[in-house]
Amino acid sequence: MTNIAFIGLGHMGLPMAKNLVKTGHVVKGYDIVPQAVEAFTKEGGIGCKDIASTVADAEIVITMLPEGKHVRAAFEGSQGIFNLVKPGTLIAECSTIDIETSRHIHKEAEEKGMRLIDAPVSGGVAGAESATITFMVGGRRHDFEALKPYLEMMGKTIIYCGEAGLGQVAKICNNLILGITMIGASEAFNLAERLGLDAMKFFEVASQSSAQCWSISKYCPAPGPVPTSPANHDYAPGFTASMMLKDLKLATDAAQLTSSASPLGTEAMSLYTLFCNNGGQSLDFSGILRFLRGTHASDI
Repeated sequence: MTNIAFIGLGHMGLPMAKNLVKTGHVVKGYDIVPQAVEAFTKEGGIGCKDIASTVADAEIVITMLPEGKHVRAAFEGSQGIFNLVKPGTLIAECSTIDIETSRHIHKEAEEKGMRLIDAPVSGGVAGAESATITFMVGGRRHDFEALKPYLEMMGKTIIYCGEAGLGQVAKICNNLILGITMIGASEAFNLAERLGLDAMKFFEVASQSSAQCWSISKYCPAPGPVPTSPANHDYAPGFTASMMLKDLKLATDAAQLTSSASPLGTEAMSLYTLFCNNGGQSLDFSGILRFLRGTHASDI
């Protein structure tokens, strides 16, 4: 039985922490939102009032936080993780954050004798609940191997990407593709509908031809074809538009930093900015189709 500390019990963190509890380990959890901690305790976890009490005696620390600034706040300072846990503690930082912050946290961890990996995830809330998410991992290989059994309790696919920060690189590049393809799929379904082609018929074609992609076959933005997709549940979020916008900003910032051409990524970020600014920020990111249906091309 391992003592595990879990910091960040949001939409993704809570189901991930719950899956650890199900394996029989002692799991302490903390979040700045009291209701999240209460929900965690109802699932058998040990709710804590602050980071210090959460990581006390922890052998493994897992963090799942919104942005780089939150990660820095959780790790640094007198009440930060780095100053509260023992050297040699295994840490899995699972947030999706900017590459600079990820590498900075890795450097600090090494200086303080901690064993840290960056392990952002893909798969959304449904994947977190069913323990089928994908982990993309960066860091030292032996630290990855030590933490892999615990990642496998929360996910189905665990991929070692290489040195510190490369898990984050894989994540933002993956979501760059996802954001672009979801817009492409949404444009196509919108056009097909306006030209009189039934969504089910177009799905039958697109899901089995050269247009086939995850955004169509598994997460179709049009209501009807994929019963489990958010489109059939009024775009209740599995992954919000605001989170997609955050990831696209991370990707475009990285592209600028490395002088990499990313015209489609930049345009995708602009469209998701419009979507979020027009009330779509809390909807699923596939709800971009709803936005496109109500928007004239001249308005974009």
